[in-house]
Amino acid sequence: MNSPVLISLLMLALAAYAQPEQARGFTDRDQRYRLQPNDVLEVVYRYTPEYNQTVSVQPDGFVSLQIVGDLKVSDLTLDQARSAIFEKASQRLNEPVISLVLKEYEKPHFVVSGEVERPGRFELYGHMTAVEAVAMAGGLKQGRAKHSQAVLFRRTGPDSGETRTLNLRQIMESPHMDEDVELRSGDVLLIPQNRISKIERFVRWSNIGVFWNPVAR
Repeated sequence: MNSPVLISLLMLALAAYAQPEQARGFTDRDQRYRLQPNDVLEVVYRYTPEYNQTVSVQPDGFVSLQIVGDLKVSDLTLDQARSAIFEKASQRLNEPVISLVLKEYEKPHFVVSGEVERPGRFELYGHMTAVEAVAMAGGLKQGRAKHSQAVLFRRTGPDSGETRTLNLRQIMESPHMDEDVELRSGDVLLIPQNRISKIERFVRWSNIGVFWNPVAR
């Protein structure tokens, strides 16, 4: 991508930063962090410290605790996980007071894939829009990107997601900058080379790979 085009894209991205998102029904994910495999938790019992533990969330989403046993905590917020541990521990302890501390976790991130100069995974710092994400990925590949049909995938559950089609060409035009979308951690933005013939609004997250090889019209 030549310098004038990249500079123009960056200027448009900066202008978009101050614009509000038009939700249009697209799921606005709860920004509370949800536990994932390999996260590390410290479980602290105020009155029975002999049961304190530091544990990792296993690949299947479970943790193994002394009093509680195996408990699935993946995709739960810290408050939800603490409540689940409290419910199980209360079967053995009288009104336990439990604290849950997240010691290690996956940093907020997003992915830009497809027809951009530097596709990949990027850390999410503060507010980031779709146009800014494309700029961070080096900009669109000239003559190859179908930027009138970018697809934003947003997770809504352990294996479910929602899609939204973005016309980046239109968004980059000043009158339409308020249509840019603010990203959430875990979002995947795909810039296809060809038009995707069919895009379902709701998808299984494990199946989104099919969009990387769409059948062109």
